[in-house]
Amino acid sequence: MRIAIGCDHRGLNVKRAVAEYLRKAGYEVRDVGAFSEDSVDYPDIARDVAQAVAQGGAEQGVLVCSTGIGMSIAANKVAGVRAALCMDAFTAERARAHNDANVLCLGESVCTPEKAVEIVKAYLGASFEGGRHARRVEKIRQMDSARTTGPIPRAGTAP
Repeated sequence: MRIAIGCDHRGLNVKRAVAEYLRKAGYEVRDVGAFSEDSVDYPDIARDVAQAVAQGGAEQGVLVCSTGIGMSIAANKVAGVRAALCMDAFTAERARAHNDANVLCLGESVCTPEKAVEIVKAYLGASFEGGRHARRVEKIRQMDSARTTGPIPRAGTAP
């Protein structure tokens, strides 16, 4: 599996730990930066990872900033991306199983590198359950389309 990974200057330690784990576990890692503690703008990194996932250059993405919030907001602006900010293994597993998340967001100020690796293991160890969740994920896909095509009627209501 190919995984795109990126961070801003405030997520460098967690990104390095996660990338090292991923490589040792046999994943192909595409690191888009940052590569130092020099200040960078998180939306640029989030866009690069999100586009890699949305365009098929990677099956999954991992983003890290100070809290994970900015990366999550920015990545979710890319159509086809379902970025989830996860703080523990349970939410990471659920993000994949119920929401078919394809980008995991983490915060270095709220998560140690060791904890981040645990979260990544849970995230990548889960798979989308489909079933009732597929209907909901399809509605999210429709919302992506609505960005350019207009409003989406609510199920059971007239257009």
